Order: sequence, then C-alpha cells, then structure tokens
Amino acid sequence: MKLPRALSTSLLLFLFMSAPASAEQVGEIGVDWIGNDIVIDAIADPKVEGVTCHLSYFERGLIDRLQKGNWFEDPSNSSISCRQTGPIKIGDIELDEDGEQVFKERRSIILKSLRVKRVFDAKNQTLIYLAHAERVQNGSAKMSISTVPLYPGTLETLKAQD
Repeated sequence: MKLPRALSTSLLLFLFMSAPASAEQVGEIGVDWIGNDIVIDAIADPKVEGVTCHLSYFERGLIDRLQKGNWFEDPSNSSISCRQTGPIKIGDIELDEDGEQVFKERRSIILKSLRVKRVFDAKNQTLIYLAHAERVQNGSAKMSISTVPLYPGTLETLKAQD
C-alpha cells in the first residue's frame, strides 16, 4: 500500500521531530517480558562544554500499548544525573531564574514532552538541571534534579559574558 505524498511527508517530519536532537542512547534495560524498557540517554549541554547529563525514562513496549489501549503516550517518569566530564567552558547561557531548555523529547504525539532545563544558581555557583514532563494541561509533578558545582575560575567565565 502506497501512502499519499502529503501523509508520508508528515509522517517523516513527525519521526524526525520526535527524535532527541542531542541525545545519544547509551543503555536500554528490559524491565519485564512484555517489552517495556528503561532507556538511558547521554546529553551534552550544548552551551556548557564539559557537562554531560544522563537521562533515564520509561518506554512502553507494543504488548503494553495493546493491553492498555493508550498507543501514543509514554509515562512522564524520568531521572537525571549531570556531571562534569571535562574542563567546563560556559557559553552564552540564560542567567534568569526561569533557566533555559537544554533538551526536549516528545512523550506523546501532541500534548506531552520530556524536557531538561538548566538554571544557574549564582549565589552557590552551581548549574542546576531539571528533568520534567510538560503538558498542555494537567501538568505533572514528576521531576528529577541534578547539580554541577562550578569551581573557582569558572564563575569569572560567566561574568566576562556580561
């Protein structure tokens, strides 16, 4: 069966947009016999060289989707751990308390995504990374947080940006 050109183009665009832009899968652990997995991605912060975050999340298998009838959505659960993995070089990052999005991955067709935001805590010289689900409505309280302390000399790099 051949798909109409507009539909096939839309499908390819959806698949491209739903793939993590800067994540590299480094692990996949099966948690049951029906195909559900915990996936572990490595995410390099695009504006802070020398920081890598590892994000884990639940990915439902085909049998689970058939049994529960919810084909197009994965759970909001996630966990994050970020560490210094090399010399830290900070680029032009947002310094306000709202922070800046580092990573986004769709967890349903339209309404839900898994996000990682970076917030700079100037007083404690720390980068904070928050993994959370974002929904159009009925927001989720499921989140995970990780911090990377900035050692002496790194803060001067930030001040030089101003």
